Amino acid sequence: MKIALVHDHLAQDGGAERVLIALKEMFPEAPIFTLLIDRNNTNAFFRDKEIKTSFLQKIPLGVKRYQWWLALMPLATESHNLEDYDLIISSASSFSKGVITKPGSLHICYCHTPTRFLWTDTYSYVEGLKVNPLVKMILPFTLRKLRQWDKLASDRVDFFVANSKTVQSRIKKYYNRESEIIYPPVDVSSFYISSRPKKYYLAGGRLVPYKKIDLAVKAFSRLGIPLKIFGVGPEMKYLKNLAKSNIKFLGKVSDEQKKSLYANCLAYLNPQEEDFGITAVEAMAAGRPVIAYKSGGATETIIEGQTGEFFEEQWWEELADKVIRFNSQKYDPYFIRSQAEKFSVDNFKNKVNSLLSKMTENYENRD
Repeated sequence: MKIALVHDHLAQDGGAERVLIALKEMFPEAPIFTLLIDRNNTNAFFRDKEIKTSFLQKIPLGVKRYQWWLALMPLATESHNLEDYDLIISSASSFSKGVITKPGSLHICYCHTPTRFLWTDTYSYVEGLKVNPLVKMILPFTLRKLRQWDKLASDRVDFFVANSKTVQSRIKKYYNRESEIIYPPVDVSSFYISSRPKKYYLAGGRLVPYKKIDLAVKAFSRLGIPLKIFGVGPEMKYLKNLAKSNIKFLGKVSDEQKKSLYANCLAYLNPQEEDFGITAVEAMAAGRPVIAYKSGGATETIIEGQTGEFFEEQWWEELADKVIRFNSQKYDPYFIRSQAEKFSVDNFKNKVNSLLSKMTENYENRD
C-alpha cells in the first residue's frame, strides 16, 4: 500500500507540524504534499525530507506573502497529484482535506479544526486584519466562496479523526460528519522537572490575536508580578506597548530554552480557547501547573485543583484574580507530569496504528 501525507503548508512550527512529524516518523517512505514550504520558519525536521509543493511555491511572493494567495489555495490543493497512492492521510487546519484522490483509495483526515477563519472565527478574523479598507470590504465575499469549497472538501474525506472533543463537535456542526478522537502527540519524555525556586509566570506561542496573550499582559502589568512570554508574531508590537517593565518578551526560543522556561515557572498561562493546547501539556510535562481559560481543549487535559486552575470569563480581571489567589506549592509536579504522559508521542502512534489497521481492513473488505 502506497501512502502519502498531505499538510496545509509548512510556513511555521506549531502543533499541527508536530503531528506531521509523528506521521512522517511512522511512514518514512511517504512523501509530504503541501501548498508551500518556508524552510526558514518551519521545523528543521522537514529541511531534508521529500516535500512536494504546489504552484504557490514558485509564484512571486508565494512563500513570503502566502496569505495574499488565499483565493488560490483551493485550486493549489486540488493540483496535488495523488493518483499513485492508496492511503492518503491529511493533516488539516484548512485546505489539505480537499485533495482529490483516485477511486478505491482511502483518505483519512486528521483534523486540527474546521477552518477557523471560515467558521468559528470569521468575524474576528476580518475585523482583526490590518489591511486596506477596500480589501476588508471585498474579503467577506471571498470567504463565502471559500466556505462553500471547504464544505465540499469535507465530503471528499472518507474518515475524520479529531484532535479533541472540542474539534469533534465542530466537525459534526460544520461538516455534519462523525469522527474519532486521537489527541495530538507531545514529546513528554524530553521535558524535565526542576527543583529550582520558581520566580515568574510564563506564557507563549504564536503571538496572534486568538491566543489572547493581551489578557496576560494587561493582568500582569497591573499586578507587577514577573511574566515571561516566548514566541513571535504580528501581535508583538501591540503587546509590548501594553506591557510594563515586569513583563519580558523573549522572542523565538530554542527547544532547550523552552524546556527550561517551563520547568522553572510558577505556572503556565493559557488564556485562549485552544482546539487542544500543546503548550499547556508541555508545561505539565515539566511538572508545572497551568492557569487556563475554561474552554476548549484545556478542559480535556487539565484536572482542576490537581494539574491547574481555570478562570471562567475571558477578561484580564478574571485572570488577575486567579493569579492573586494561586498557590503553586499545593501542586505535586510528578502527578502533573503523569497526566501529561497520557498525551505522549508513543500513545499517539499506537492509536493511529490501531485506527489504520481497522480502517484499512474495513475498506479492503467493503462491497
